[in-house]
Amino acid sequence: MKHLGDLAYFNRFSVIVITGGSSGIGCSIIKAIKKVAPESVVCNLSRSKPEIFLGDNGRHFPVDLSDASALAAVAEAVKLKIATSPAGEVLLINNSGFGDYGRMADLDLDKQLTMIDLNVRAVVDLTARLLPILLERGGTIVNVASTAAFQPTPFLATYGATKAFVRNWSLALNEDLRGTKARALAVCPGPTRSNFFKAAGFDTPPMNQGANKGLDMSADEVAARTLHAIAKQKSLTITGWKNHCIAFFGSKLPIVAVTRVGGIILRKMRLEQHKK
Repeated sequence: MKHLGDLAYFNRFSVIVITGGSSGIGCSIIKAIKKVAPESVVCNLSRSKPEIFLGDNGRHFPVDLSDASALAAVAEAVKLKIATSPAGEVLLINNSGFGDYGRMADLDLDKQLTMIDLNVRAVVDLTARLLPILLERGGTIVNVASTAAFQPTPFLATYGATKAFVRNWSLALNEDLRGTKARALAVCPGPTRSNFFKAAGFDTPPMNQGANKGLDMSADEVAARTLHAIAKQKSLTITGWKNHCIAFFGSKLPIVAVTRVGGIILRKMRLEQHKK
């Protein structure tokens, strides 16, 4: 944590609900949360069990969040867990998501639609189902977007669009919640050392290659910056100054030109990958 004052802030949360905490950014967030709020009840919603211990009061809920009926069922189980937990605020972290690189015509349609279900519908669905509890007890909703949310992303077309939705929806939701006991935060990481690139079809993360080397961050760094933003009650945070620059130019320059430049960069990443 960047400031000692951040540590005390997390005492208010008695329950942390996180999706996709089995690895990557989600797992790092759980580790960071357990350091600042060791008595909190952690509920992880993902297909795989987390790599770390959730605590004596923690619980893993195995679920495929892209399945609407499965999400509805697990949301009821989470509500019961919250109801039987100590009084306090609830921290909901919608972290689950994945991407898929390539030209739209070359990609599997079912995977693209599943991506929309997980990256967009599940975020809105789970938040809406738990929102009455957060309004009653108080709490924070954290939605993990991406720097891809700030401009169209060729070869990542569906992924970038889903993250643009998450960013804009989160900011609007935070305004909807103004004056209540709940608030929302959109977190926009850049390239992160995690399983994301492997799931998206890369053998080697492109940010480890050539001129791109050093542009990524560790999942632990992203987690630390996320917790700092929560404690500062921000509505939007971009992790790292390099990512701030990417987001700034992506949102300020003409959108057609930004899309063209993005296509050139992402096409080059694919070509470099295929040469290996």
